[in-house]
Amino acid sequence: MASPVLLVIAHGSRDPRHAATVHALTTRVRSLRPGLRVETGFLDFNAPSVPQVLQRLATDGARDVIALPLLLTRAFHAKSDIPSVLHKARTGLPQLHIRQAEVLGPSPLLNSALEQRLYEAGVRPGDRSSTGLVLASAGSTDPEAIAVIAEIARELRHTGWCSVRPAFASAASPAGFPRTEDAVRALRTEGARRVAVAPYAIAPGRLPDRIAAGARGAGADVLADVLGPSPELARLLLRRYDEACVPRVAALTA
Repeated sequence: MASPVLLVIAHGSRDPRHAATVHALTTRVRSLRPGLRVETGFLDFNAPSVPQVLQRLATDGARDVIALPLLLTRAFHAKSDIPSVLHKARTGLPQLHIRQAEVLGPSPLLNSALEQRLYEAGVRPGDRSSTGLVLASAGSTDPEAIAVIAEIARELRHTGWCSVRPAFASAASPAGFPRTEDAVRALRTEGARRVAVAPYAIAPGRLPDRIAAGARGAGADVLADVLGPSPELARLLLRRYDEACVPRVAALTA
């Protein structure tokens, strides 16, 4: 029996670095599991669109698809946009069995990827006790997504950092999270000798650029890169794919 196709669904962006990063990530996923068909579809701005990819898969004779949102939290896109697109596809392409996998976060693999990016930016393991960390995400009004960011910050506090503050790139936060630059300044005021900013984002774009600008403007000592096509992220995609495959396998063997 052929393995289900993995369809990675990315948001898309006018910034060409976004699509380039997504494609680099899916290339790494293919290298980790040769023989698995991995496709990429975008919700907006970039081609191919998700409906275009699904139509092509149906034409090619595919029958089983795992649609994996390239998202770090369960917010609007995971709860509304993607289910709506997939519902329309199921109606128009009844020959395809399409399942939506879970979003990527939270996961220890994402935390490992964050820390690896910080090390690459110049943080050493021995620096943690004197370094305040800003966990900077794009931002959301969804309570579930906000809770996830807050919990990740709490988890990171227990790994030796002097202090950890969540921050949003967007100006307003219903959770009271500060902007990146305000979080950097607050850590300075609290006495952190060094301040590092870790973007909780997959690919470059407008909001990650806003995070970077805020970090630089407030004088952060270290600015990590986005998660990008990291090996940890590629392994996590395959983990979510495997988890989504389990119910189907169980049903066929029952």
